[in-house]
Amino acid sequence: MDRLMAIVIALQHGNQTAASLSEKLEVSRRTILRDIQTLSEIGVPIGAVSGPRGGYHLMEGFLLPPLQLSSREALCVLFALQGLTGYTDTPFNKERWTVMDKIRSMLPRDTVQHINPLLTSMEVEVPKRSYHVPHLEKLLALTAQGKWVSVFYQSMNHRRRLLIKPLKIFAAHGFWYCDCYSHTHGENRRLRIDRIGDMAEASAPPDFSESACATHQESTVHIQAELTYKGMLQVERDEHIGECMVQLSDDCWFADFHLPGREWDWVVGLFFSLGSEARVIRPEKLRAQIRQRAEELRKRYEDEDLGGLRP
Repeated sequence: MDRLMAIVIALQHGNQTAASLSEKLEVSRRTILRDIQTLSEIGVPIGAVSGPRGGYHLMEGFLLPPLQLSSREALCVLFALQGLTGYTDTPFNKERWTVMDKIRSMLPRDTVQHINPLLTSMEVEVPKRSYHVPHLEKLLALTAQGKWVSVFYQSMNHRRRLLIKPLKIFAAHGFWYCDCYSHTHGENRRLRIDRIGDMAEASAPPDFSESACATHQESTVHIQAELTYKGMLQVERDEHIGECMVQLSDDCWFADFHLPGREWDWVVGLFFSLGSEARVIRPEKLRAQIRQRAEELRKRYEDEDLGGLRP
């Protein structure tokens, strides 16, 4: 019955194929077909359209009455909302608290008493950050509308105006990011939204074609490195490296991954900071830049005159 109800709820949101329903509900396509037949037999008005853009849909006018959440469903929703409260700033600053109170108020008392201890025992780890993102909500709206945006952006190396087409807004590591196509750079870029100084809706550049965002292939760098167990612990949560490590022995891990070219300065700093906990195998350019940084640091400590700083 839970699965039948889930199918009806999914169909309320639009056409669904048997394949999409089977993937969502983690059952076979044949099971979905049997469930659709069962729903039809008990009077749920389901229509079907054949062809590549077809699927199942509810006949117009059919709606389910409001549903009560089970204890596990309520736990799932509240846990996700609890993770959102870890962000300093969001487009839903007030709503993230009020919706949690509303969900709790609609739940039976015994359900609340059951899930509260579980909520206090689980946590979505979000690093504490001190920043403000005043343009987040507007940028989110412009992204959803497929608009072009002019932003004044401060990166590690530049402070300048960029013309971008935002593609996706997401949160990670305690920050909000925008994946976009930058007309200024002529490639896809990832921007930290708290580094945007000001922004305004802009017109599409006359030399831009919509296929540019989809067809542009960002250059990558192939990196291989050996890491100690301690080194592995320092990088396992990174989005580029975390899933690309293989254990060779109790204290040796092998990382083999492709890094976006725009992250080059970051990866040089990463492996330099790991010191003896990592050994880059390729590319030679990365090995050379780590050696250069080490030599510059050695010279600084060898040649620097501390003068009056000595006790």
